[in-house]
Amino acid sequence: MDPRRQRVPLQPTMSPVPDSSAAVFWRNRALGLFDRIPLPTAYCTTDGTILRVNAAMAGEWGMLAGPLRGRSILDLFHPETRNQLRSVTEAIRLHRRSRYTVAVGWTTASGVERHGEMTVDLVSETSTEAPNLLLMLRIDQERPAPESAQAAETVKADEIEARVLALAAAGSTTGQIASAVGLTVDGVNYHFKQLSRRWGVTGKAALVARAYVEGVLAPDAWPPAPARPGG
Repeated sequence: MDPRRQRVPLQPTMSPVPDSSAAVFWRNRALGLFDRIPLPTAYCTTDGTILRVNAAMAGEWGMLAGPLRGRSILDLFHPETRNQLRSVTEAIRLHRRSRYTVAVGWTTASGVERHGEMTVDLVSETSTEAPNLLLMLRIDQERPAPESAQAAETVKADEIEARVLALAAAGSTTGQIASAVGLTVDGVNYHFKQLSRRWGVTGKAALVARAYVEGVLAPDAWPPAPARPGG
């Protein structure tokens, strides 16, 4: 037999091994981008159970993102018309990949009644897989609230903001603050931006000074701490 015509045994085809470190990197990058979105955003199952919210959405309730996981989005927002909600329900049943808008109302932690429009995107990795819901909230307008509630909204800070300010007053870096309160760095920066917009000042030093003037931080506590309610 001609040795040149001998068949060379085929090597078994090896499937590429997933790069777990790359997967972790891109997952963390995606979560960072999700948290950085300025619009209040939530990711939910088809029955409305919250899987994840970004800092802007959690900020509407004066909370960290973690405690909102597992809650129903319908506990937080009420649709203005049931017909719009039925359209979304029907789309979920038929596995449609469409975008819907639902007019919603809600009351913030400080008692301000708000209204807006919730954009509902049905998303999934495959066409046969039951979709999840990506919700993005556009705040429309605010109805007049009681004077005390308005004062709380425009002057004071919520619990998370007070903790962030106290850590900043103690000299913690943004990264250290994020680790201490369970936020990402982008989440902490979001709260700084919200406070800067509300109080009309920029920079950590100015925000801390304003927090003491507004009574958000206890004047006689070291290390710095949020003021006690009614104190």
